[in-house]
Amino acid sequence: MEAQMLAGKVAIITGASYGMGETMATLFAEEGAKVVLTARGKDKLDAVVAKIKAAGHEAIGVVADTKSLADTQRVFAETIKNFGDLDILINNAGIGEQKMIDETDDEWVLHVMDTNLAGPMRYIREALKIFLPKNEGVIINISSVNGARPFCGAAYTATKGALNTLTKNVAMRLIETKIRCNAVAPGATITPAHIANKAGEQPGGAKMLEYSKHFVYFPGPECEAMDQAYACLYLASKMGRAVRGQVLQVCNGGFL
Repeated sequence: MEAQMLAGKVAIITGASYGMGETMATLFAEEGAKVVLTARGKDKLDAVVAKIKAAGHEAIGVVADTKSLADTQRVFAETIKNFGDLDILINNAGIGEQKMIDETDDEWVLHVMDTNLAGPMRYIREALKIFLPKNEGVIINISSVNGARPFCGAAYTATKGALNTLTKNVAMRLIETKIRCNAVAPGATITPAHIANKAGEQPGGAKMLEYSKHFVYFPGPECEAMDQAYACLYLASKMGRAVRGQVLQVCNGGFL
């Protein structure tokens, strides 16, 4: 049996009931990590946890909304209660949308920002309460190619650009520690959210894609969710031990 790359580690993965989050959780469990999955929907979350446990791995699910500080604190409390420690945090939960700026009202802006930006900030803050005392830990933010090429909704792209900046800011603060903070920026990746986006089923429909089509280049094949999970595994394992403050774009060359 090959050595597991995350043997003995404990990882929190938000938004893990489907898509990239589910794939990350499954891969990390296969690589030896004890995984804590969060999502807002209990049924899908329970199904993923059951699948991971049926494969002989350790996992728990915590129903939680990243917009809630109380939920966030409960996720960390349950992690320590069940597994006694935390080594890896993946901020994957987020809202995708295609609303143009002239369709974006204040309530929507605050909703998207609270999930896509303030949510990761809450989780990082709580994780550092565990990481700093032991001077060890890994933080991975799931951003998007939209952080640099803002072709989706105004609020969504703004939060992803901000998340890239937050990643570098946190890495700077931690430069004298053994705690690493990086981001993965997926390109077009085959997930339920991406399929809905292409079909014009995301909030805002598909008008923004029409406006941005002349500025965006999609030459290669779409990525698979596992491509993003592998990138996270690289950053979370000892292979990424010298990588700090980077935004790793995984897009099959679609956004060079």
